[in-house]
Order: sequence, then C-alpha cells, then structure tokens
Amino acid sequence: MKLRLDKYLADMGLGTRSEVKQAVRKGRVQVNGQTVREPEYKTDTETDQVWFDGQPAAYREYEYYMLNKPAGVISASEDPRERCVVDLIESRKRKDLFPVGRLDKDTEGLLLITNDGGLAHRLLSPKKHVDKVYYARVQGRVTQEDAELFRRGVDIGEKKKTLPAELRILNAGEISEIELTIREGKFHQVKRMFHAAGKEVLYLKRLQMGSLRLDESLKPGEYRTLNTQELDILC
Repeated sequence: MKLRLDKYLADMGLGTRSEVKQAVRKGRVQVNGQTVREPEYKTDTETDQVWFDGQPAAYREYEYYMLNKPAGVISASEDPRERCVVDLIESRKRKDLFPVGRLDKDTEGLLLITNDGGLAHRLLSPKKHVDKVYYARVQGRVTQEDAELFRRGVDIGEKKKTLPAELRILNAGEISEIELTIREGKFHQVKRMFHAAGKEVLYLKRLQMGSLRLDESLKPGEYRTLNTQELDILC
C-alpha cells in the first residue's frame, strides 16, 4: 500500500499531521537509508524501511489486542474525565484503536481492542448472533427454573424478549456462581436478565466472544497481541 510519508508517520502515532510534516522537513526521517524532506513522498508500507529520529517506524495497518478489562475503566477510546480501555494499551502504535463492543464500567474480562472496523462489524452485527460467555456471582440461589427461563427468553422491558440463552450453574447457594452464554449485546443485559428472575449480579466477567477466549494468564488490566491462530479464526 502506498501512503504519503506524513500520513504514514501520523498513523503510527508519531505526531499530528502538522508535527510530522515539520519533522520530515527538518530531516528527521529516513526511508531506505536516505533522508527524505518531502511530506508528500509516497512510501510503500510493505517494502520501505522508515526511520524516525533514529528509530525504526514499521507500519501496521491493523493492530489487535486482547485485554482483560479491569473494573473502574470505561469501554471507550477517549473521555475527558474517565480512564478508558485504550489508555491501558501502552504498546499501541495506531492512534485509531477502539474497543469492539462495550463492557460496563464495573465489569471485567475479555475485550478486543483494534482498529479493524470490518472485524468489529462482523462480531457486533445483530444479525450474526455471536456468542458471548460470562462468568457471574449472583445474589440468590440460581435454579434450573432460571435456566429454563433463560432458554425461553427473558422479558427485560423491551419490545422483544432476549434471545435464548444458555445458563450453566456452577454452584448454587446464597451466592451462586454461573456461566451464561448470550447471543446479543443489549444494555446491561446479563444484569437485567437476572433482575427479571429476582436476583442480583454481584460480579461479572466476560470469558469469551465468538471464538476468542480470554487468556487466563492475563491479570485485570493486562493485555497482549492476538496470536496468528486467533487472528486466522477471527478474520
């Protein structure tokens, strides 16, 4: 892919378009070992070797990160008051990353961070019904009657009931532990489903989205790039 040198550098987060233009004109950028002073110079993102201030600046069209979202961080790219999930990706090169879907501020677990809009659309499209698996601790004894209710669909106050969901009871007691698989992503859906069953979600964590499962070695707030196998399955 051919790109203007200033766009190439700006895409990689090395400054604003005007800042990198100035850097290029000052001779701070080399392409294939030669200093280039024209911001409009066309670079080949696949074959050209670009250096900025003596450091390699390899081009990445897309970036894919698996994040174990911690509680207290919002699922957004930027916010003037709150810390966002994209802020946690310290090794990012691209400036256009965003979370694929949203988790509530107090919810933990799997979140995909990328700039691949096509992949995001495939995962989030209501027509695709991509499975999402959650672990939850619930106030109250979760029963097989609850599981049957979830299989039939739950009235959470919208025009239509939720799509059939699979509720697996891990431990039933005063505080129950469950795994729930849903195929849509309505606002506060898991919490609203249990509320409709007369129970309260105390803790919620997403474990899986489509074929992508949370790496158990990632602590809350930690992330890693997707590996080749995960990318092949997703893309």
